[in-house]
Amino acid sequence: MPGEQQPPPLARRLMWFAALWLGGVGAVTLLSYGLRLWIAPK
Repeated sequence: MPGEQQPPPLARRLMWFAALWLGGVGAVTLLSYGLRLWIAPK
C-alpha cells in the first residue's frame, strides 16, 4: 500500500505501554484509598 506507515520503535511502544499501565495502576490505587477513607474513616 502506498500510504503504509512504519510502526514506532520498540522502545517507544514499551514506554507507552509502561506509562499507560502505571497510570491505570495509580488510578485504581487512588480510587481504592479514597473509597477506604470514605467508607471506613478513622
